[in-house]
Amino acid sequence: MSAPIQLAPRLDLPAASALATTLKEQSDGELVLDMSDVKHLGALCLQVILSAATSAVEAGRSVSLINVSDRVIDQLRVMGMTPEAVARGRT
Repeated sequence: MSAPIQLAPRLDLPAASALATTLKEQSDGELVLDMSDVKHLGALCLQVILSAATSAVEAGRSVSLINVSDRVIDQLRVMGMTPEAVARGRT
């Protein structure tokens, strides 16, 4: 398993650019996103994560979201997503 990428507590508009840069740098191996610190997941950062997951899956890499809190699961659900759907790179 690749080293997990620890995501910021607040994934909103100001965090999107840095998140995109971090995920673009992870072009090899499994993409593991550790969401243990995440308290807020906004739609733009979800799009960034989905884009990275889709690219990884298309390249034959696996994607995992780990330590997803109930709060973040609820935020994903409001946006019509689940951690499993994100990991499959599906919108």
